[in-house]
Amino acid sequence: MNRTWWKESVVYQIYPRSFQDSNGDGIGDIPGIISRLDYLQQLGVDVIWLSPVYESPNDDNGYDISHYQKIMDDFGTLADWEMLLDGLHQRKMRLIMDLVVNHSSDEHAWFVESRKSKDNPYRDFYIWRDGKDNKEPNNWSSIFSGSSWQLDEETDQYYLHLFSKKQPDLNWEHEPLRHKVYDMMTWWLDKGVDGFRMDVINLISKVEGLPDAAGDLKYNSGGEYFMNGPRIHEYLQEMNQEVLSKYDIMTVGETPGVSPEEAALYVGEDRKELNMVFQFELMDIDAGPGGKWNVTPWTLKEFKRIMSKWQTELYGKGWNSLYLNNHDQPRMVSRFGNDKKYRKESAKMLATLLHTLQGTPYIYQGEELGMTNVKFDSIDDYQDIETLNMFKEYREMGFSEADIMKSIHSKGRDNARTPMQWDATTHGGFTTGTPWLTVNPNYSDINAEEAVNDSESIYHYYRSLIALRKQYDVIVYGEYKLLLQENERIYSYTRTLGDERLLVVLNFFEEPVQFELPETVMYGSFERLIGNYDAPEAVEPHSLQLRPYEAIVYKLNNTSN
Repeated sequence: MNRTWWKESVVYQIYPRSFQDSNGDGIGDIPGIISRLDYLQQLGVDVIWLSPVYESPNDDNGYDISHYQKIMDDFGTLADWEMLLDGLHQRKMRLIMDLVVNHSSDEHAWFVESRKSKDNPYRDFYIWRDGKDNKEPNNWSSIFSGSSWQLDEETDQYYLHLFSKKQPDLNWEHEPLRHKVYDMMTWWLDKGVDGFRMDVINLISKVEGLPDAAGDLKYNSGGEYFMNGPRIHEYLQEMNQEVLSKYDIMTVGETPGVSPEEAALYVGEDRKELNMVFQFELMDIDAGPGGKWNVTPWTLKEFKRIMSKWQTELYGKGWNSLYLNNHDQPRMVSRFGNDKKYRKESAKMLATLLHTLQGTPYIYQGEELGMTNVKFDSIDDYQDIETLNMFKEYREMGFSEADIMKSIHSKGRDNARTPMQWDATTHGGFTTGTPWLTVNPNYSDINAEEAVNDSESIYHYYRSLIALRKQYDVIVYGEYKLLLQENERIYSYTRTLGDERLLVVLNFFEEPVQFELPETVMYGSFERLIGNYDAPEAVEPHSLQLRPYEAIVYKLNNTSN
């Protein structure tokens, strides 16, 4: 497998609206990010992924773009953005931008033109259809609930929007549209961007004829007709040939609904498409039959099965991305750890997992502090369009407010979007004004200033893990092998590259548990590289009493045999 900088990097995701406000308007901005670059450099990350900062009416927090080559006023100016890029490059860090080209905003000039008439030159930049029997062209549901079609009175046709009605889908069948997108990507790359994270990129190819989805609801998910569609690989190979292959950059595609077999088609080194994808199989582990809001308990055996499947089936074929939370997912310590009594221990344990697997780790802002989910009492405190739409729809269906709020507290996207907690001053040091979204009330205990000053903090543990990954090639490139597959309490595995071998042992729960090293794992001597507790003296890894959420990484030195 080829060695490249993006395989050896650690990525840090910034959600700009919530990172740092510089001017007191309550909204994070680019000058605010610039003011925190030294913090990011000290953490040790290599790449910053910046969620959208483009011009947008902000129906979906910037994922509805009205101009791809302008910066939203809330965030600053293009000159500010250029200063950010320079500041990162001076610190030997790289910048990847969000590329949102499954859809645009309905306020984008292309769509404004497209809706004017059926024969407008921009009409085919979007997906327009006649209604069927005085209804929508098909029964697909929007990912943000309701129909995925919106009637436009001007021409009496419907346009497709898989997300909000203010996010019309672009028509990738139309070659002039594709080349406009490639021109825009080239413009950013020529400005010095180091790559793209591609929003729902595997939705851009739709099945011809847009058939009805199976299901007996009024609107049903049509995912089988737009996820990993018939021309997706053709489009990505064309994009690679026209744009990506001409630069030394990294690309990661957000690809809901992919299996490892499908992922290998997107990221195979000989395929000339993308470097890696975000898969969602693990993110769906606690989704019941009713979808993400129908929260069901997850088991460690299932967690290990999913993780191991991706580690083994992509090995030697393509590259993994490693993440446990982002701007669309709840905080990982609240979801997979213990955000109360064992917050620090479990946050460090989960970090140990992420940073010792094969693939490129992604840290979401505040994760390195152990930031937690938030429990706002009222729906009025929430801002996310998906959450607000779901609340309305579920109330109309007769669900109790208490039950809906419980789901929101578990899975709502605003869990990840509460502002970054910098210090114990008002609003956590995020803003001198009124924040666009209320800061999590626990900011006085959980904040960057406290963490930086505490040598035992989660933040410093992250620094150690990042440094360790840079020291040992086996962490980046080694082969993964799961141990104790049936154990419902312990997650353990080895990583092997040539003569280098690591053993990782993780207790996923708060009860102490006994770890016995399988006899198949032979070693002569061992060296403890990192752990989230003080090391007990003279303990051999073949028999360990693991403490609550304990994580240990050993380097195993070979026996003579």
